[in-house]
Amino acid sequence: MSETAPDIVPDTEHRGLVARLPQLPRDLAQLARFDRPIGWWLLFWPCVWGVWLTGSGWQLALLAWLLLGAIAMRGAGCVYNDIVDADLDRRVARTALRPVASGRISKKVAWTWLLALCGLGLLVLLQLRWEAQVVALASLALVAAYPFMKRITWWPQAWLGLVFTWGLLIGWAQFRTDNLDALAALYGGAALWVIGFDTIYALQDREDDAMVGIRSSALRLGKSVTTGVALFYAGAIGLWALGFWLLRADWIALLTLVPVAAHLGWQVTTLEADNPDNPLARFRSNRWAGALMAAACFVVGNA
Repeated sequence: MSETAPDIVPDTEHRGLVARLPQLPRDLAQLARFDRPIGWWLLFWPCVWGVWLTGSGWQLALLAWLLLGAIAMRGAGCVYNDIVDADLDRRVARTALRPVASGRISKKVAWTWLLALCGLGLLVLLQLRWEAQVVALASLALVAAYPFMKRITWWPQAWLGLVFTWGLLIGWAQFRTDNLDALAALYGGAALWVIGFDTIYALQDREDDAMVGIRSSALRLGKSVTTGVALFYAGAIGLWALGFWLLRADWIALLTLVPVAAHLGWQVTTLEADNPDNPLARFRSNRWAGALMAAACFVVGNA
């Protein structure tokens, strides 16, 4: 078999591995974005933040369950998004080869795959205490509404910010229900982080999105997109600093944010909005931003 296959989407991270799969498993893997792990890393890291900030130690077994949940539910969200957006995806070059949009996977098969992934998510849910279960279930309405946001607002990235950082609340609720002011600040900062990196991601599709009527923050910001991303990231750092201070009022807590702030600053200063490859690389680098923030959370919560 050749190194790549013509039905593999352009931004997959594992072309060789995915290309070697038989057709149906390949399509199901792409439908759930298993070939693009950046998505579940970005969903998983806020879970880690929430757990480590509670001062409950490493909690590696719990984090393993949450990682499984992030993979399953990110996959389920992508399947749902592709079912809803099939007609739009056919009209955008980067997404036209997605399994549902291209017709390789029927919507019936896609719905079955979605239910299977949700079943795995339910297994993870049952590992949590009831307070965390309630918080997790409360996110379903936000998740269900997300695919429609690009049709009604220029800021679907803001809605994604609420959805993709919900794990922070789940991780926290697994151990604590106090300090809600600090938690709110941290959640707000996490949402701004998502708006920033998803605006970078949306730069890839600006021309196609404009032609088919899809709205995004990248289009709304226009030539000011780099400034906009910088402001979102600065707001994220500011709110994270406030949250840390409310949890632990000392300068060491604030100093832990220096590495992640430096990384986000690097993204902004090296962002080339008109270079097709640059935004995707900057977007993917947020797995390291999430890791740096996780390290900061561990120090603040457990030192």
